[in-house]
Amino acid sequence: MSDHDLVVDESTLVLGIETSCDETAAALVLGGNDVVSNVVSTQIDLHAEFGGVVPEIASRAHLDVLNPVVARAIVEGGVDESRIDAVACTVGPGLVGALLVGVSAAKSLALAWDKPFIGVNHMEAHLYAASLEDPTLEFPLVVMLVSGGHTMLIEMRGHGQYVLLGQTIDDAAGEAFDKVARFLELGYPGGPAIDRAAMLGDPDAIPFPRAMKDDGLDFSFSGLKTAVMNYVRKHPDVGDADVAASFQMAVVDVLVHKARKAAKQVGATGIVLGGGVAANSLLREELLGACETDGIQGFLPSREMCTDNAAMIAAAGWHRLRSDGPTPLDVGATPNLRLPLLEA
Repeated sequence: MSDHDLVVDESTLVLGIETSCDETAAALVLGGNDVVSNVVSTQIDLHAEFGGVVPEIASRAHLDVLNPVVARAIVEGGVDESRIDAVACTVGPGLVGALLVGVSAAKSLALAWDKPFIGVNHMEAHLYAASLEDPTLEFPLVVMLVSGGHTMLIEMRGHGQYVLLGQTIDDAAGEAFDKVARFLELGYPGGPAIDRAAMLGDPDAIPFPRAMKDDGLDFSFSGLKTAVMNYVRKHPDVGDADVAASFQMAVVDVLVHKARKAAKQVGATGIVLGGGVAANSLLREELLGACETDGIQGFLPSREMCTDNAAMIAAAGWHRLRSDGPTPLDVGATPNLRLPLLEA
């Protein structure tokens, strides 16, 4: 194999593949931050009737569409496949069946093309989503990763150097959005459904609790979800819009409060938002306002970069290839893969 001689630089073109949950995605990224093409095929409609992602359906759908998605990313990139220097793919965390589809496809391509394979941690990739659109980010940064599976505050000291500052002790923020949306019968996926309903409601209508707001940097959203359900049962005539707006405000209040606190604590140059919930309009607005007040930068990835995509996988893969070299081909899919952390 000649891949160990590869010099990773601005001209290195990485194909990224992402199949960790319910998006099948492929992208070409040049030099770690220049997105050449970015194709995402979503399965939302397949899972909508079940109100959540069905793992078996997800892996089967990935199998059906992955090859066409990769082919389209290459065609849209306007390059010959021989120009691709490396293949990066999510190896975890995620649904094991879904991950395996991407991992086996990525390894096959790397073998067929005789190019290095890079296994990428999905959460690390979310940390890179903002820098894809703003390569001028200066460390240290506080990254708030908010998704259906995770709510974490991470100090990013440099590439690959992460310190966990706080995380949820129960439900992730996105999970709370999904459960409340399901309870209010607002539709699936829950985040955008709550966001839409909240636009028409009064965020101060109901004083929902802000759990652990002043205790450290950990989060708890499970009690808030219960408070919403109890309130609606006691006041059956309350409007969904007010409930959605008040619930969303309670979540955003706590997220922004803790992100600011974390940034002050570590002397961060800015706060970066990542993960699916980073697409929430109130969260984006409040976080930017807070950063402006505190005189630090607020970096919001575009909504396309918040949700699962392969451009962030290729970007993280480029950095990993540069620092660690290729991943051995015997690496498997790790559904509970953790972020590689430094000791605080």
